[in-house]
Amino acid sequence: MQENKQDLSQESNAQDERELHEQARIRLEKLQKLQAEGNDPFRITSFPVTANSSIKEDFSAWDGKTVSVAGRLMSRRIMGKASFSHISDKAGQLQIYVTRQDVGEDVYAAYKKDFDIGDIVGVEGVVFRTQTGEVTVHATRLVMLSKALLPLPEKYNGLKDADTKYRLRHLDLIMSQDVRNTFYTRAKIIGAIRTFLDSRGFLEADTPILLPIEIGADARPFKTHHNALDLDMYLRIETELYLKRLIVGGFEKVYEMGRIFRNEGMDAKHNPEFTTVEIYQAYVDYHAVMDFVEELYRYVASEACGTLSIEYQGTMLDFGHWEKLTMTEAVRKYSGVDFAEIETDEEARAAAKEKSVELEKDKDTKGHVLAAFFDAFVEDKLIQPTFIYDYPVEISPLAKRKPEDPTMTERFEYFMMGMEMGNAFSELNDPVDQRRRMEEQARRKRAQGANAEVDEDFLDALERGMPPTGGLGLGVDRLVMLLTDSATIRDVLLFPTMKPRKNN
Repeated sequence: MQENKQDLSQESNAQDERELHEQARIRLEKLQKLQAEGNDPFRITSFPVTANSSIKEDFSAWDGKTVSVAGRLMSRRIMGKASFSHISDKAGQLQIYVTRQDVGEDVYAAYKKDFDIGDIVGVEGVVFRTQTGEVTVHATRLVMLSKALLPLPEKYNGLKDADTKYRLRHLDLIMSQDVRNTFYTRAKIIGAIRTFLDSRGFLEADTPILLPIEIGADARPFKTHHNALDLDMYLRIETELYLKRLIVGGFEKVYEMGRIFRNEGMDAKHNPEFTTVEIYQAYVDYHAVMDFVEELYRYVASEACGTLSIEYQGTMLDFGHWEKLTMTEAVRKYSGVDFAEIETDEEARAAAKEKSVELEKDKDTKGHVLAAFFDAFVEDKLIQPTFIYDYPVEISPLAKRKPEDPTMTERFEYFMMGMEMGNAFSELNDPVDQRRRMEEQARRKRAQGANAEVDEDFLDALERGMPPTGGLGLGVDRLVMLLTDSATIRDVLLFPTMKPRKNN
């Protein structure tokens, strides 16, 4: 039965390919005909556009006025000497009314025979409203600006295959205004983040993407080779260490928004390249950064969505209210195990065994076990905006220790819908402690087969003196997911990473 289904699917795909090639052949012949007649659309270099489909929203201001609009031909309804079409532009779709009398017999004949759905057209005409109430441009001039040699997907079924949607994003954008709106919103979110930070005196910085060493952090980097220097290099897995050098250099408020690269798994929340914002401010601690996060998210949600009540996949999120729990409190709340009463690594491992919590090799101290309990029992329960703070030092190599409890650090992460959205510290500025932690982290990574090194230039910066600093890193893509109600990170990346198609 399964083989029969596969055979039918392959046969259907082959039929689709034959139809596609046939349509492409016909469209190419139409283009060649137009070129032979001296009407080559690709010789046109510009078309003056004075309006777009947004005129529908303020018809009274445009009624009776002559406009020039342009867009992609999405429908045609031929009715003898007069026809209707819809064109798609950046603001949506707009109806045009084309008559033989107004555009001329030759143009109208070409419109009926040589124009196809998907072609780019320019229209000059007068704005009016039809008897059915649709705002329309009555064409007095119609020009083909580009010939589409491949057809669009069928109108009513659209583009259903997820792989094709992500691989051929240009086609997805053509067919779906909702998809276009997602990326308009993404741009608004990014703009709002920058406006928020710039208005508060933060300096936007650009730091290197190619690094000469593989640092000891847990994330796995992509490796490449610089031919001129005959040097292996690595794509950055964070921007933190360079931005902290700027704090040492005297910039008291800095941030960077940019791509990060991690050679790891892919799922609904992870893509090998993604966008983050890292933010550092001198003379503040992680409590001040928590307040900063709340203020930032309220501002961005208001600017992008006009509300602090955000619906995501059927759940309402309140960006105006944030819960705060230490990691120990959260684990006690959701697992029933109180790590405040556990004193030794052996006791922690016994608790893990009792609760069937798996531990990674060489990560079995009390702090590691607490983090494993959090992953197993807590993270997916954090639906509403929640700060989890005071993390074990074992998993926080760049965070300052808590003065009253050196086994813990002044670190927090915040969560929504069971997703980690950001990470922040009172930054470690003790160069001796930092060296010790970086060397231990590099040792662990080398034991796993990596070529991990300690970033001596960063340690040199710390040894020159870094002021007390609060730092924050947040994932832009996951924030966009929430504010656009997108189920997967691929829906908010214009061109997500895809495995190449096999050419049969």
